[in-house]
Amino acid sequence: MRKRALVVGLGIAGMSAAIGLRRAGWTPVIVERAPERRTGGYFIALFPEGRRAAVDLGVVDHLHTRTPEWKPDGSTWALTRRGRRKPAPRFLDQPDGPTAVLRGDIESALWRSVAGDGVEVRFATTPVAITEGAAGVEVLLESADTGARYREDFDLVVGADGMRSSVRRIAFGPHEDYLTKWNAMICAFQLKEQVPSFEASDSVVDARSKRAVWVFGFADHAPTTLLTYRTKDIQEQFTGSRVQRLRSVFSGMDSPVVRHVLDSLEQTDDFLFDSVHQVRMPKWSARRVVLVGDAAWCMNLYSGMGATSSLRGGAALGAALREHPHDLTAALDAWEAGLRPFITKHQRAARLKQQMFVPSSRRAEVLRSAALDLLRKVHDRRITADTTAPRAPVSSGTTR
Repeated sequence: MRKRALVVGLGIAGMSAAIGLRRAGWTPVIVERAPERRTGGYFIALFPEGRRAAVDLGVVDHLHTRTPEWKPDGSTWALTRRGRRKPAPRFLDQPDGPTAVLRGDIESALWRSVAGDGVEVRFATTPVAITEGAAGVEVLLESADTGARYREDFDLVVGADGMRSSVRRIAFGPHEDYLTKWNAMICAFQLKEQVPSFEASDSVVDARSKRAVWVFGFADHAPTTLLTYRTKDIQEQFTGSRVQRLRSVFSGMDSPVVRHVLDSLEQTDDFLFDSVHQVRMPKWSARRVVLVGDAAWCMNLYSGMGATSSLRGGAALGAALREHPHDLTAALDAWEAGLRPFITKHQRAARLKQQMFVPSSRRAEVLRSAALDLLRKVHDRRITADTTAPRAPVSSGTTR
């Protein structure tokens, strides 16, 4: 009989895990607390490890990228405190060569595979209790539509339900045991139109001490934006109107970019507003329960590696189960041993990257600006060298 796995969460991590399980010969069942599949989403940089995982999962041909190599994605502009714009390094000019996508682009590609393979998906459904036995795990599920509860047996439970995972809380303990404090907030959403006076595919950054606004432009889609700021009182940020909170935080940054973004925020109900954390756990699995994606490690937005790690985690889980088809413990141990060094490396790097997203002080702001100016000059010199370097003549003779 095919082994059955309950996957909790229909995001990138959950669908990646479900596809990996399917390829390993398992029968995954996905439950999702939301009443329907979400679409759209904010800017994501997909790194080579994520693209390789998309290949391993068989979804890369359906993944729409927003910056094809043959078409430049526009310029990136940094705003000075006086409102002057100056060229800045593009987010995609990093050494690893990430690709720009929307969160919904990745989820759409994964969904096409999930739906095409006939994977069962139950919306408006959440786990209430998880009880492990000698031969399996019993899960008490609840339907949000009817309030009905029912029990069902599985061979494995995969928690892919985000930073505040219900599966982690039930099986491993309270959130406070695993969420690290970063004293920062983010707000991300899609703009209806580009900031006036900028090209459609331009990106714009206005980063000051402890607060910053980013606009990510695309050639074939409306821009998305990120507001982020530092604060020592996280609980206070969730009181009152979110819009008024952000207007208060960004008061004094009277640039056209900030005004446009804040005015646009008032015109949308679809935005992410949350505190920033990482999840740190000594182990991502316990017998027949395993966590993936943000539920297990939550790289956080500053790392830029959330989607990449979720894709890689699901693909690697499937590979480990294929290599150890009759020993679940060995499969989960091998999966974690292979993945944890990658996760640890990028979790540590996120602290430095946070300074690039939102500097912690006026001094950090100045150092950040100088570092970006240097990076831009190095990049420009490299591009100039590549375009002016002599090319070897092409031989037209025959070879013997």
